Amino acid sequence: MAAPSGSSARRLVQYVVLRGDLQREPLSWPLGALVAQACHAALAVAHAHYGHADTGAYLAEGGSMRTVVLEALDEGALTTLAETLKQHNIDHKVWIEQPENIATCIALRPYPKEEVHQHLKKFKLLK
Repeated sequence: MAAPSGSSARRLVQYVVLRGDLQREPLSWPLGALVAQACHAALAVAHAHYGHADTGAYLAEGGSMRTVVLEALDEGALTTLAETLKQHNIDHKVWIEQPENIATCIALRPYPKEEVHQHLKKFKLLK
């Protein structure tokens, strides 16, 4: 059966950008802690923008949701990205881990890839 017309043109993606330096010396955070940061940020931004049509459509995709996890080299790169997103009015959430009070992750609400990819293309997939 053919997909409804226009459905592939609006493929929604949620981008999550995690600090890569958290997993390396001297910080050496365990994998579970890193995954938790990404989960917290993704849920927080989805909650904050729950009423947005793209968020609703993304959540309705269920098992077909597309999430891309990228790596920022360090806190400076994450901060610069947050500033860029703010300047371009891109909805996002910077996750601040407590009690450490450090920025660990940024999650964007779901967007069509073509609307936000230009601001994220310098980041590589998290490994």
